[in-house]
Amino acid sequence: MRADRPAHDDDGQSVSLWMAETEPRRAPRLEGAIEVDVCVVGAGIAGLSTAYCAACEGLSVVVVDDGAVAGGQTKRTTAHLSSAIDDHFTAIERVHGVAGARAAGASHAAAIDRIESIVADEHIDCAFERVDGYLCLAGDATPDWLDRELAAARRAGLEVEIARRSPVATLEGPCLRFPRQAQLHPLRYAAGLADAAERRGARIFGATHVDAIEPRADGRIRVASHASGAHVDARFAVVATNAPIHERVAVHTKQVPHRTYAMAFALPAGAIPRALYWDTLDPYHYVRIHPGEREDVLVSGGEDHRIGALTAGAAAERYERLEDWTRRHFPVIEAERYRWSGEVLETIDGLAFIGPTPSGPANLLMASGDSGMGMTHGTIAGILLTDLVLGRENPWARWYDPARRPLAAAPHYVSDTVETALAYGEWLKLVEGDPHALAPNTGGVFGWGIHRRAIYCDPDGKLHVRSAVCPHLGGLVGWNDAEKTWDCPCHGSRFDRYGRVVQGPANADLDDVS
Repeated sequence: MRADRPAHDDDGQSVSLWMAETEPRRAPRLEGAIEVDVCVVGAGIAGLSTAYCAACEGLSVVVVDDGAVAGGQTKRTTAHLSSAIDDHFTAIERVHGVAGARAAGASHAAAIDRIESIVADEHIDCAFERVDGYLCLAGDATPDWLDRELAAARRAGLEVEIARRSPVATLEGPCLRFPRQAQLHPLRYAAGLADAAERRGARIFGATHVDAIEPRADGRIRVASHASGAHVDARFAVVATNAPIHERVAVHTKQVPHRTYAMAFALPAGAIPRALYWDTLDPYHYVRIHPGEREDVLVSGGEDHRIGALTAGAAAERYERLEDWTRRHFPVIEAERYRWSGEVLETIDGLAFIGPTPSGPANLLMASGDSGMGMTHGTIAGILLTDLVLGRENPWARWYDPARRPLAAAPHYVSDTVETALAYGEWLKLVEGDPHALAPNTGGVFGWGIHRRAIYCDPDGKLHVRSAVCPHLGGLVGWNDAEKTWDCPCHGSRFDRYGRVVQGPANADLDDVS
């Protein structure tokens, strides 16, 4: 680790490469009452893209977030901009057919194009660069599988070819080469996008916790913060909070929270060709090269798992496995610079949920289900949701509709539902032990039934006691030792070490039962 950069932020959570290089962009708190065409809740990539696209159309826009600009999962991405779908085109075609696969490929390619044009038009200094992407065989995948994926990707309209090998000698064997993929610095892009939206009249507010999103009698949507007494009345509201905070069941049963890990290593400048590299292991790995002035940085990610699927302390093992894989395949890397983790919402069919909220009026819109492709899915949201606001036809709308129920994804839906039910089964277990035996800066869950407690021992040895029951739908949280947070395995809600909500769908803190 570099000594001049902290491993964790003030909340005890890990610091990504992007966070270390870029100060967060703060915004003023929302006050009073405002009327606009569009109110966006969430200032991540999806919310900012929607605000920018809507403002470019001359619509009045307000963005509200409870933290800094891009202060959620956007600052934890590895920022692969790819039209090569993470879940692979063979799977997308099996669920959505050729037409759906073509829509997926076209929309992600269009998202990369839109980002490129925004960077150029708005003069955003974010190291945007077009690069090739290489999908490399590993594990049980065979050359026959690669042939099938090549055919499916071509049917989806992508430019792709088989290469005998990637530019990295240790990633052996044939691979698929996808030209004109891209990469950038996500926080610098987000800050530039926010600036550009404001130049077009959008207003961005931070440090404002939204706790009510309600249809009004006049047809508008009221977005309110009871703590500040402020609200926004809008013709359209867009909830872009990663996991939607306004919808309790319909969407959350169709996506599953996973934790993903990333590490950054020093790399001699020019030692490895800049490209996106992915393998086919399960869990799989992904790599990119971030250019620097005196040295490059290799960013490696992967070792994903469903939240709640690991025992306490096992995150360290995931980092060890990720480092071992990275040093084996990229032996030229030098010292580790940063390590961090993020949360990915995997949908049952590989595509995000972008459009009208299933349980709400037509003017209550949402974006969720990044499926590991948050930068492009977020940009698709900006394009698609602006078309919906303006009443324009969009060729991707049906494929991203949050109300969709693809029959071909039913087995995946059933297996995910069973895993969620097993997570609720934690209620039946008795957790014994002495909370006073907790090491400083660690946490644990103790007790039984409704008396289950989430207990954190701070660096001074003081115990902080909260209910372990997630206020969303009653799941039991677990301690995330890598991020010093309480995570709910059912639908992905997260709380800081003191029980304050940091990510939905829960929109309230863990109950204080001390």
